[in-house]
Amino acid sequence: MKTVVVLAFLACLAVSALSLTEDEKINRRPATVSPAIEFSTNEHPPPPTTKSKTLTTTTPTTTTPTTTTHKPTTHKPTTHKPTTHKPTTHKPTTPPQPTPPTNLTVGNYTVMANKTAVCVMAHMALQIRLATPKSNGTFIVQPKSTHAVGSCEATKANLTLEFPQGFITFMFNKSIEKNTVYVDAVSFSLNYPLDKKVANGPPYTANNKSMNLFAAKIGHSYSCKSEALYMGDGMYLDVNQDQMQAFNLNKNEFGKPDSCAADKPDYRVAIAVGVTLLVLIIIVVVVYLLGRRKRANGYQSL
Repeated sequence: MKTVVVLAFLACLAVSALSLTEDEKINRRPATVSPAIEFSTNEHPPPPTTKSKTLTTTTPTTTTPTTTTHKPTTHKPTTHKPTTHKPTTHKPTTPPQPTPPTNLTVGNYTVMANKTAVCVMAHMALQIRLATPKSNGTFIVQPKSTHAVGSCEATKANLTLEFPQGFITFMFNKSIEKNTVYVDAVSFSLNYPLDKKVANGPPYTANNKSMNLFAAKIGHSYSCKSEALYMGDGMYLDVNQDQMQAFNLNKNEFGKPDSCAADKPDYRVAIAVGVTLLVLIIIVVVVYLLGRRKRANGYQSL
């Protein structure tokens, strides 16, 4: 056992000696051998040539690994604004209003039988009126926004006045037997709130037939200052400053006017007043004569 330990120790010494020998060889510089120099008076000795070993020390390159840090991408949540749909508000449809001015205005309306001859001509101011215990109202026809249309035949003619709120129609009839022209039917339709309490009232319509209105002799015109035609259900058609004629217009002008009964002079009051005055005069004369006679009888002759 001791022998083995001694051999191991010697082996260690040998390995150490070899290691030191190798280190000395590595660290020992090589010797420079210079040849012998001959002495000469004329020449300088060449400089010694020194050979040196250049030790190249290689520095180990340390590669530092590049660590790329990716920042986490944060996606902002997209907030969708709720779309608010505005409710569509439908404005209530209000009937058209009359065109100002609202005062009665006389309009001139004609219907042509052909391009040159007039078969119906009318000058008048019109208004439609509602008069009931619960409601009332008035619509005035404005001539500036009114258009006259119609047609004429041998004994029939019609005049229709159209305006934005409705229309009015007059039907004329010619009676040769009676030598008279008259209106036998009047109708109208009006989309206008005559009753102010109702914002959107129904259109008012009326039709009155079998009438004998605006009568005049053939070739004459009918004239009247003011007339109110009752159309039923509290509806009236007021005709003012009226002069109209259908058929037989001479040179497209009105014939002799035949006035309505309201415009004709009324002599009954004058006759009544005259009769009353005459009776009073007679009474006064009779009283006077009787009194004078009594006085005459009171005197006696001597």
